[in-house]
Amino acid sequence: MSFPVRTSFSLLPLIPIAVASLALTAIAKAPMGSAVESDKKHEMDMSCMADMNGVPMSAMGPSMEAMACHMYVTPLRAKQPGDEGKAKAVVEAVKATIEKYKDYRKAIADGYVQANPKVKQPQYHFNNEAYAREADTRFDPTKPTSLLYIDTPTERFKLEGVMFTAAPNATENELNERIPLSIAHWHKHINFCGAPADKTAEYHGAHPKFGMFGSIHTKAACDAEHGTFMPTMFTWMIHVFPYEPDPKEVFSLNDDVPHVR
Repeated sequence: MSFPVRTSFSLLPLIPIAVASLALTAIAKAPMGSAVESDKKHEMDMSCMADMNGVPMSAMGPSMEAMACHMYVTPLRAKQPGDEGKAKAVVEAVKATIEKYKDYRKAIADGYVQANPKVKQPQYHFNNEAYAREADTRFDPTKPTSLLYIDTPTERFKLEGVMFTAAPNATENELNERIPLSIAHWHKHINFCGAPADKTAEYHGAHPKFGMFGSIHTKAACDAEHGTFMPTMFTWMIHVFPYEPDPKEVFSLNDDVPHVR
């Protein structure tokens, strides 16, 4: 059995492997404040914190926090001349580009496909496969891999931002050229243990063993459970919330709160 290594965390339409899809569906279904998240807060292996590079858990929200053993976040670099201007230009390009996608039907018409359409989620990804593949080799702020929507009491899909991706083997210097690492944190999902066919139920529950919320995050532990270990799962990712009134939240790692008013 093999797993895709380039596919983004939320690009479910692009995932051809049933086990990977099941694991990610479990993520989408996990309710905020669930036992999964609560247990992770108290039982997290502190060795995982090295991969967070100083990003406080409070900045990530329950969803990301619960995946701390399966996350790598780029460290914050010293600010260089031009970094703020480059980041601001990306944000402005994003805002101009996605204005028409406030109507999600126009996103669909332009090739964006909703991930996990039958699952209620705190944040919905509409993904463009062509843009995802292009993002592996070049960065175009007018072609985000994903559009991010939320539900509100008055609107089924309210646009709040975008997700950009980069190839999983991209260097941090290459990421820095796209969106400066002194301004924002890129992240990727790591240490994924895919469950064997007879243990897929263990992606779920209060104490999951496999997948992105799973307690297993080393190859040795995964091998012992006859799982399939992936050191890196999916692409590099970064979210941009151009409507966020707080400049510090434009590149937020917290997907559990709305970033649009």
